[in-house]
Amino acid sequence: MVLPLKAKLFLGSLIKEKKDYKKRRNPFNQKTVSLVPECTIEDAKEALLVAQDAFKGAKDTPLHQRIAWLEDVASKLMERKEEFAQMITHEVAKPISFSRIEASRCAETIKLTAMALANLGGETIPSDIMPSGKKTLSFYKRVPAGVAVCITPFNFPLNLITHKIAPALGAGCAVVLKPTPEASGCASMLAELFINSPYAIPDALSVVYGDADVGSALVSSPIPRVISFTGSVQVGTAITKNAGIKKLALELGGNAATYIDKSADITKAAQKCAFGAFYNSGQVCISLQRIYVHQDIYDDFASLIAKESMKLKVGNPYDDDTFMGPLINDDAKKRALSWVESAQSEGAKAICGGSLVDDFFPPTIMADVTDDMNIICEEVFAPIVSLIKVQSYEEAIEKINDSPYGLQFSIFTQELSLAQRFIDDAEAGGVVINEIPTHRFDVQPYGGVKLSGIGKEGPRWALEEFSEIKSISFY
Repeated sequence: MVLPLKAKLFLGSLIKEKKDYKKRRNPFNQKTVSLVPECTIEDAKEALLVAQDAFKGAKDTPLHQRIAWLEDVASKLMERKEEFAQMITHEVAKPISFSRIEASRCAETIKLTAMALANLGGETIPSDIMPSGKKTLSFYKRVPAGVAVCITPFNFPLNLITHKIAPALGAGCAVVLKPTPEASGCASMLAELFINSPYAIPDALSVVYGDADVGSALVSSPIPRVISFTGSVQVGTAITKNAGIKKLALELGGNAATYIDKSADITKAAQKCAFGAFYNSGQVCISLQRIYVHQDIYDDFASLIAKESMKLKVGNPYDDDTFMGPLINDDAKKRALSWVESAQSEGAKAICGGSLVDDFFPPTIMADVTDDMNIICEEVFAPIVSLIKVQSYEEAIEKINDSPYGLQFSIFTQELSLAQRFIDDAEAGGVVINEIPTHRFDVQPYGGVKLSGIGKEGPRWALEEFSEIKSISFY
């Protein structure tokens, strides 16, 4: 791989050159690692027109070709796994061991989509089930929804793209992808695999780059039928207001929580919670942010998680044993520091981390946190976790649910009845027992309630987002 990598503006299979390119610098060493085309609103409109024309052929493409397309891309991605992993680390400074995992997961997500396509069918309907009915051949089938706009964030710059474009293309849609500006090189490399595949649907995938103006042009256009977005509540709200009557799939983050019951194995829970809170520097929608601990074990658990967190290596993301690299940019560091300062001013204390060390923000644990502190009311998106003492499960679940978000929650307990109660009581799209809420399999449905969004990802469920039901009756 030659750096800096020049990201390509794809209008279908056509590569459009731009006069101006922005430099993307590695957050760790500030080296220029990619060049991003400065796209305009006109580029966005042109990409949509290409997709509109391409959809005419995409919707009629045989299913076996779409499956072969996905399988081909997955295979080629695995052949170049190390190259893709290195690019993730170059652009967003994710530790290389986790970048390699992401590259593998990306290929798996594509394979899972190909497998799920085999069941993208319908069913027959008993139209004579009621006296007002009549015996006919009635059934429904799923058909491609149309043009899909997919907008993705920086924290998983390969896998979150794949969770959108693989099901969209597999379903027979035409796609316009707008990846995060922070990792445009990753997106360009992945798109090239799709576009250059011998099984590719002509012009079915376009890629444009840019910020709010380009995104707004894509979302507000009458051409797309589906908008799939992962990012902030603020942007998700704007999309909802500006999109008009379209299918929306919005994954808008959260402030994930867990409850440590007095029956839990607190040694194991502390190890898992340290991972869940600080994986990817806390820059994960389901990063563990709030830990509610039964008062009988609070002090012991606090000591254990602090010890586990101090073991995590922070530093050079290119070292195989590094757990945490730098935050994505200086603004993220300032925000993290402001969260800590705000909590301290309200009476909390840092028992681990809390300030920059050699320009890295380390794993930070805030103790003595109370319900009214801002640090647990909003999404922190930084390597900061808060400990809150509770007297009972009932108090814990009330506080866990007292949030505008509801993406994923978890519980650590050895009591089966308590786990069963938690499954019913937790107001979230996902519930995890004896594991961190940061736990996710790509094959599962994934998505939240409340401000955490609408719709579901996971290949099988994403295929439903990118398709429509057509009802048919034969008389």
